[in-house]
Amino acid sequence: MSDRAPPAIDAHIVALPETAGSALYGMVDVLASTGTLWRELAGEEPGHRLIRPLIVSPSTHPFRCGNGIPVSPDISIEQAREPDIVILPELWLAPTDDLGGRYAEVKDWIRRCHRRGSTIYTACSGSVLLAATGLLDGLPATSHWGYQDLFRRSFPAVRFNPEPNLVIADAGARIVTAGGTTSWHDLALHIIARHCSPGEALRIAKVYLLKWHGEGQLPYANLVRRQPHADAVARRAEEWLARHLREPHAVAGVVESCGIPERSLKRRFKAATGTTLIGHVQNLRIEEAKRLLESDGRSADEIAAIVGYDNPAFFRRLFKRSTGLTPGAYRRMFSPMSGAAARD
Repeated sequence: MSDRAPPAIDAHIVALPETAGSALYGMVDVLASTGTLWRELAGEEPGHRLIRPLIVSPSTHPFRCGNGIPVSPDISIEQAREPDIVILPELWLAPTDDLGGRYAEVKDWIRRCHRRGSTIYTACSGSVLLAATGLLDGLPATSHWGYQDLFRRSFPAVRFNPEPNLVIADAGARIVTAGGTTSWHDLALHIIARHCSPGEALRIAKVYLLKWHGEGQLPYANLVRRQPHADAVARRAEEWLARHLREPHAVAGVVESCGIPERSLKRRFKAATGTTLIGHVQNLRIEEAKRLLESDGRSADEIAAIVGYDNPAFFRRLFKRSTGLTPGAYRRMFSPMSGAAARD
C-alpha cells in the first residue's frame, strides 16, 4: 500500500482581458487552499492539496485583465488537455455585449473540453461566454440579473432564470452556472463539496468567511432597468409612470397621458421593454418600497399605502414574489447597510 497522496484535481480557470481580477484570483486562492489551509490554521497534521487551479488563456503571454490587474497564464488553451474542471469566471461586459465574433478559439476549446468529459462551471457573466458556445441552448442557466435582457435578445434558446444563485443545467451536472459577481463564492463551495467533500467545503467556508447565498439573487436585483428602444410612446409611458407610480389608477392615467388606445399601448410597451405595463408599475412600486424599507422606520403596511397599495396583504405577497423575501426580512437584510452608510 502506498502512502502517496492522490493527485490533485485539475481546474482550468479561463482568463481573458475582460475577466474580473477579483473573481479570477479569488477562485485561484480558494481552490488552491483545499486540503491544506484549514489543517494549518487548526494546528492539525499537514494535508495535501485536493484541487490544482491553473489559469488558462489563448496564449501564455502576460496581459492585464479588468481594472488593469496583471495576469500571467499558467498554460495556453493549446497546451490544455482534458481538464476535470473548466471555470469561466466573471467578465467585465456591458449588458449588451454578447461576445459575438470574439474568442472563437476559446469557444471551440470549451466545446471540445465538454465533449471530452470536462465539467463546465461559470460565475456571473462567464455564462455569456458559455452561451456563445451554444452549449447552453435548451438548458436552464443563470447569471447576474443585469444580463437577463441580453440573454432574451442574443440567446433566446437558453432558459434564463435571474433568480437562483446556482443552476445545474443538465442531468449529469456537467454544466453549472452561478449568479452575480460574488456568487463565485457559492460556485467555489459547490465545486469543493462535489469534487472533494461537503466537509472540506464547510472548512473552506469557515476559513474564508464565505456565505452561501441561499436567498438567491432576487433580493439584490433592480426590478426596473431602462431598455434601449426607439418607441417614443413607450418611452413617454415609462417617464410618466416614474413620476406617478404612487397613483391608485396608474395604468389608466398613463393610457390617458399617451393618447392612444389602451390595447395598443400595452402591446407597444411590451414589445419595446419586454415587460407588461402593469408589471412595470408593480416593479416601480416594489423598488420604491425597497428604498423605504432600507431607510425609513415606517411599518410595511404604511409603506404599502405610500407606494399605492391599499391592501397590505396583496402588497406583502407581491413583495415576496418580486424579491424572494418578506418586507420584514428585506429590512433586516439591508437596513444595517444603510445605517452604516449614514454613520459614515
